[in-house]
Amino acid sequence: MSRNSHQNLRRGWTTGACATAATKAALQALWGGDFPSDVMIALPKGETPRFEIIHRESGDGWAEAGVRKDAGDDPDVTHGALIIVRVERGTGGVSFHAGSGVGTITKPGLPIAVGEPAINPKPREMMIGIVKECAAQFGQAANISITISIPGGEEIATKTWNPRLGIVGGLSVLGTTGIVRPFSCSAWIASIHRGIDVARAIGLDHLSGCTGSTSEASVQSLHQLPDEAMLDMGDFVGGVLKYLKKHPVKQLTIGGGIGKITKLAQGAMDLHSARSQVDFAQLNAWSVDAGLAEVRQANTALEAVEIAGIGLAQCVANKAKVQIDLVLKSEIETDVVVIDRTGKILAKAGRA
Repeated sequence: MSRNSHQNLRRGWTTGACATAATKAALQALWGGDFPSDVMIALPKGETPRFEIIHRESGDGWAEAGVRKDAGDDPDVTHGALIIVRVERGTGGVSFHAGSGVGTITKPGLPIAVGEPAINPKPREMMIGIVKECAAQFGQAANISITISIPGGEEIATKTWNPRLGIVGGLSVLGTTGIVRPFSCSAWIASIHRGIDVARAIGLDHLSGCTGSTSEASVQSLHQLPDEAMLDMGDFVGGVLKYLKKHPVKQLTIGGGIGKITKLAQGAMDLHSARSQVDFAQLNAWSVDAGLAEVRQANTALEAVEIAGIGLAQCVANKAKVQIDLVLKSEIETDVVVIDRTGKILAKAGRA
């Protein structure tokens, strides 16, 4: 994707921003008597988007409003989800509750305590701000119970990292800026960080980051690791290594196909095809230095291994481990597992 096409992508709004807008509309109905057709909110960095209110219900002492999430041009699984907020008169400030489709925290290591609804700190802060703003506007005490529901959220959550992070029963209400930036790496890397936090908090000392589901299955079987030890690394090996450098564990396994591990071996920390490529001249030099066949004409790293033999895969694994250890510069024991497309292990370097 070119830089210009990336800049032309339409941004969207986080689940937290949608919930904040729905909170404002529901409070206007509860305290003011009428639902607005739309509301404007101020986001943490000063943007003031307007949200259409498409769901309205109220009763004695409560009101609820709903906003349809628009994630812009980002491939977000929650795009189009209905975010419903019910506000009820309460006591002792603002409290948060998980309705249908919103998860509950069951494991330590996340920024929200075990047993709490999966509503992250920044969305909570934004909604508390709206409660205080509306309370002042309508001359009310800022004592409100907020329940967030996302119809179908439990099913959508199976397509996210939530089950592995110990968030059960539905989705998380996320967002730090309120804005979804299309194809941003930040949400994925943040999820990697939370996965590491949870694994450390429950006492796991051997974690693994793999480039895809096939390599993950091979590594998990090889080392007999629990699901919580398997980080959803994808292409972001740099995100895993930099966070573990500051928050170490005893052992780390990196697994992937020969193509992506070759890019890692050549120093790439982002393994996406749009952001790094295999250097075939360098791969050829490695093969020749190892006494193997020339692979200069290979179109893929897998083809290069087919030409030169399994020794080239071992060479790649060894060099990838060197790159990992250069970044970590720590006492973490590391190993690398290289697989083919079927999940067969081609090479292992390190403790593996």
